[in-house]
Amino acid sequence: MLYRELGQTGKMFSILGFGTMRLPTLGGDDSKVDEEKAAYMIRYAIDHGVNYIDTAYPYHEGMSEFIIGKALQDGYREKVYLATKLPSWLVTSREDMDRYLNEQLDRLSTDHIDFYLLHALNRDCWPLVKKHNVFDFLNSAVEDGRIKYTGFSFHDNLELFKEIINSYPWNMCQIQYNFMDENFQAGKEGLMYAASKGLGVVIMEPLRGGYLVSNPPEIQEIWDSAETKRSPVEWGFQYLWDYPEINVVLSGMSDIEQVKNNIELAEKGFSNSLTEEEKKLISRVKEIYRSKTRVYCTGCHYCMPCPSGVNIPESFKYLNNAEMFDRVEEEKILYGGLEGKASNCTECGQCEEKCPQKTPIKEMLKEVIKLFEK
Repeated sequence: MLYRELGQTGKMFSILGFGTMRLPTLGGDDSKVDEEKAAYMIRYAIDHGVNYIDTAYPYHEGMSEFIIGKALQDGYREKVYLATKLPSWLVTSREDMDRYLNEQLDRLSTDHIDFYLLHALNRDCWPLVKKHNVFDFLNSAVEDGRIKYTGFSFHDNLELFKEIINSYPWNMCQIQYNFMDENFQAGKEGLMYAASKGLGVVIMEPLRGGYLVSNPPEIQEIWDSAETKRSPVEWGFQYLWDYPEINVVLSGMSDIEQVKNNIELAEKGFSNSLTEEEKKLISRVKEIYRSKTRVYCTGCHYCMPCPSGVNIPESFKYLNNAEMFDRVEEEKILYGGLEGKASNCTECGQCEEKCPQKTPIKEMLKEVIKLFEK
C-alpha cells in the first residue's frame, strides 16, 4: 500500500480509501447489509494497509454507520481514520447538528470521528447550514474532541466550491472526479484550487459508479494498444493517482474480489507515472464514452427512494448498456424483470432536486419507456 499526506494534517493516508455506500446486501435490499461479508471485507482491507474508511448518515438507508461500527470493533477502530458526514439537508437548527453528530457517534460505537464532513454541499444546503451557525458547531465539536478534522463533500459548480473553501479553515474536501469529469462540478480547476489552499483532497466516484469499466470493443482496442497493459479499473484509478494533489481515492467496494484487486492496484499507484502516450489514450477513450452515453448517471442513489417506486438508477443502467453495447433486446429482457419501472413515474420532480449530476431524470425516464416498454 502506498501512502500520502492528507493536506496539511501531517498524517499519512492510504491512497485507496474504503467507501461504504455499496456494501454487499441480502436479497438486493439496500437496507439489509450482509454484515458478515461486509465486516470481512473491511477488516481484510485494513489488514492490508487501507486506513481511511468513509461512511455517511443515509448510506444503506441509515444502516452503514451501524455496520461500520461493528466491523471496527476488536481493535480495528484504532487502525483507521474514520470519516462520516452531517446530513446537511436535514438540518433545521443549530441543535440538530449536535444531535446528528451524537447519534452518529453512537451508531459508530466510537467517542470521536476523525473527519466530519458536511455532506453534499450545494446551492441549497450551503445557505441552510450557514443560517444555523455551522461554523460554531464545527469549532465546538473540534474543541470538545468529538471530531478531529473538518471537511465537506461537494456537488455543485466551481464558483460555489471556491466560496465554500474560502469561508472556513477546512482540513479536507471530497469531490467527484474521474477522467470524464475534468470540467464537471469542482473539476480539475477546483481540485487544484483546494490543493493550493492546503486542503486534503479525497476523490469519490473514481469510476463513475462502475460506468468507466464498461468495455465497448472500440474502447478495449484502445486499452489493448497500450504498451503497459492495464484493466479498465486500473486505468481509471491510475489516472487519479497520477495527480500528486489527490491524497485518497475512494472505492465503493461490494465484494471481496474488488477489495483484493484494488489493494493490489494501490501498491503501484505512484504520482506522475503516466506517460504522454498513455494520457492520449485516456483522452481517446473519453471521447468515445461521450459519444455513446445516453444518460449521465453515476448510480449514487441520491434520487432514491422514489415516492412512486421507480428504480431510477437501474432504469438508466439498462438504457446506457443498450446504447453503449448495442444490445437493446438483451437489456430489454433484463429491464422486464425490474420492479419499479419507469412508467410508474408521476413527474413529481423530487429526484431531480436531489440529483448531484442535475440529470433531467423525468425526460430520460421517458426515453427508457420508449425503448423498453413500447
